[in-house]
Amino acid sequence: MDLAKRVGDRIKQARKDKGLTQKEVAKHFRMTQQQYSRFENGVFELNYEQIMEICKLLDMTPNEIFDFD
Repeated sequence: MDLAKRVGDRIKQARKDKGLTQKEVAKHFRMTQQQYSRFENGVFELNYEQIMEICKLLDMTPNEIFDFD
């Protein structure tokens, strides 16, 4: 599995753990649910600013997103 897909899976799980829908997160990023879903599916990669914003929104660290120990 490639890195973008693994990152997407971690973000997806964190989003679900927070009780948020893809639509709610997409709205935060001012994009459609379809556009956001491409991040969770590993089709598109997040940029640095998006990584930091998703960390804040989902109470995660970049280490958690990338699974660094």
